[in-house]
Amino acid sequence: MATKNEALLQRLLATFRVEADEHIKAMASGLLALEKMAPGQEAAAVIETVFREAHSLKGASRAVNLLSVESLCQALESVLAGLKNGRLAVSLPLLDLLLRAIGALGEQLADGAAASPAVKPAHAALIRQLDRSASGLLPPAGVAGTPVDAPLPPPAHAPQAVLPEAGAGSVRIATAKLDAVMRQVEELLSPRLAARQRALELGEAAATVAAWKKTRLQVQPALRRIERAALRANGAAPANGGKEVQKVLEYLDGEHRFIATLEDRLRRLNKSAARDQRALAGMTDGLLDDVREMQLLPFASLFDLLPRLARDLAREQGKEVELVLRGGDIELDRRILENLKDPLIHLLRNAIDHGIETPAARRAGGKPALGTVTLAVSQPDSGKIELVVGDDGAGIDGPQVAAAARKLGLAVDCDVETLSLVFQSGLSTSPIITDVSGRGLGLAIVREKVERLGGSVAIESKPCAGTLFRLVLPMALATFRGVLVRVGEYLCAIPAVGIERVARVASQDIRTVENRDAVLMGDRLVSLVSLGDVLEMPPTAANDKRPVRPVVVLGRDEARVAFRVDEIVGEQEILVKPLGPQLARVRNVAGASMLGTGQVVPVLNVADLLKSAARDIAPRRAAAPVELAPGTKRSVLVAEDSITSRSLLKNILESAGYAVTTAVDGMDAYTTLRSAHFDVLVSDVEMPRMDGFDLTARVRADKQLAELPVVLVTALESREHRERGIDVGANAYIVKSSFDQSNLLEVVRRLT
Repeated sequence: MATKNEALLQRLLATFRVEADEHIKAMASGLLALEKMAPGQEAAAVIETVFREAHSLKGASRAVNLLSVESLCQALESVLAGLKNGRLAVSLPLLDLLLRAIGALGEQLADGAAASPAVKPAHAALIRQLDRSASGLLPPAGVAGTPVDAPLPPPAHAPQAVLPEAGAGSVRIATAKLDAVMRQVEELLSPRLAARQRALELGEAAATVAAWKKTRLQVQPALRRIERAALRANGAAPANGGKEVQKVLEYLDGEHRFIATLEDRLRRLNKSAARDQRALAGMTDGLLDDVREMQLLPFASLFDLLPRLARDLAREQGKEVELVLRGGDIELDRRILENLKDPLIHLLRNAIDHGIETPAARRAGGKPALGTVTLAVSQPDSGKIELVVGDDGAGIDGPQVAAAARKLGLAVDCDVETLSLVFQSGLSTSPIITDVSGRGLGLAIVREKVERLGGSVAIESKPCAGTLFRLVLPMALATFRGVLVRVGEYLCAIPAVGIERVARVASQDIRTVENRDAVLMGDRLVSLVSLGDVLEMPPTAANDKRPVRPVVVLGRDEARVAFRVDEIVGEQEILVKPLGPQLARVRNVAGASMLGTGQVVPVLNVADLLKSAARDIAPRRAAAPVELAPGTKRSVLVAEDSITSRSLLKNILESAGYAVTTAVDGMDAYTTLRSAHFDVLVSDVEMPRMDGFDLTARVRADKQLAELPVVLVTALESREHRERGIDVGANAYIVKSSFDQSNLLEVVRRLT
């Protein structure tokens, strides 16, 4: 009997914690709303709501014998009663005390409060302070060494996968049970894909038989002629040879009827399979949509914990901050919401600590003393949500971020890369380490969490105008649209959410910039790599010789990379399965999926692919020797004003079997080009009389030289110089700081 009573008590406590969480959230929201009310504004309705919530929580705690919670609620109720009847006035110190009491209730629930009459000393002191306030005495500066405005974290337990109220038309259910049902329903995707595949295979079989029948009908007249000829040759009593011919002809007649019967059966089977597949797809999609609807929660359920956190952080740092929340009615998968809690808290802390200035600093900069942090949720399409966290603070100090990055040994190239460096683990611009920031982990956690959910995070910042973080996430987990690609003999699936475009690239459109392959996509130059090389698959040399290859362009933030593949197979819905604890983290692979054919394919991780490509964005093969006809050499003109660099380039190219002519500047090179034939021009950029950019432009404008390949080898490595080199028509742009003779030889070999 004791065991049954204990089990009942545990169930009651679990139910109570869910109910108590709702009461605590409602009380906190009401008190924060009360704090924002202007003097003279009617506050009776808000006070009444908070009073009722405290009273309900007191009754529920008494029902499960949680006397410590009941005692704190009783003290809260006394103060709220004084506010309700006008005996007490709403004041900031009093609201601070009430919010600390609500935080203490959350602590009791988070600690798994047991049915015990014992009250913690800190909570007992808080109850005494509430009692004094109810008697008309304002709370002192602090209790037990805790300042009045010390921030208290929101309840850590916060079970968010529950219905707001369990009434006649709703029922509470454990999230574990809901997740189990969701997993089983998602598993129905595999048989649905298999049914579709079977229907396709039956259709192909029916088409094959129909083609066979058509071919058979074409030879039917010839068979009849053979039959008549055999009868004439053997007369009325055919010999043995004639009997054999007759048997063959009779078999072929029967075969014709058999083909017709088989074709009819396949046609019926194909119709039945297609009908069953449509029915299964309809039921599966309907069931999956219904269960997903059960998993959806409004974003407002996540917003509840943020206003209190923003208030406490701002008061702790002496700042004035208004938190604006938009789009709370948009619904999202509960599992994604739960994983977004930490990133949102980190972004809010970052905005208040690093972004929003103190009131004095804001006034000095011509801004209002009250800073604004905005959290807006929108749904750009049916499969994604966009979460924007912005502030109107000081913005990100680019030079300061770059300096912090250099201390960590990170390379700093341009402004865009500087902004993205704030996501690096360990990088912080805070001069000191506090309990709020300074360790350089917050934004790294944000990116890691978002990428784990299959999303992306981008950052925008303007000095003195503020910073904006843009998070794009899928609406649901587990299933998504994926693009199947073939690399060599293997199939891989890439999440469609990370794909910007697919295209076909011709060999002559490939450029070389900074010793790396690149291709122009629209008005932007994008690095080009082989997906097989990034995945470390065996090389497919035969396919590399194709003049046109399909590419998949993946993007995240400002990073864009085009991955060369052998075939774009198609797009379909994919169910992602984890690889198991033995392969919990495999670089470039997010999981696996089973196709309708039963084949298991890896699901690639877009973020990892971009990182892998960045580490070695164009794996280089050793330059092959130049294949020339006996006694002939391909000719190269080298334009370089430095005698040392000119001699170096000349020796490298001559050692590889090229005939090399040199020019001392751009004007000399252009004159030489007009008087002799060359297969490629290798030029410096900074030269007297005519620089490499002008030389390239002059070559492209000359009808006789327009098709001549041009390779620029220069010390100018900024993005603007690279883009200018491409604009004037250079086929390759090699930076001297990362110069490698094998890179130069490979580029020249490919262009000649």
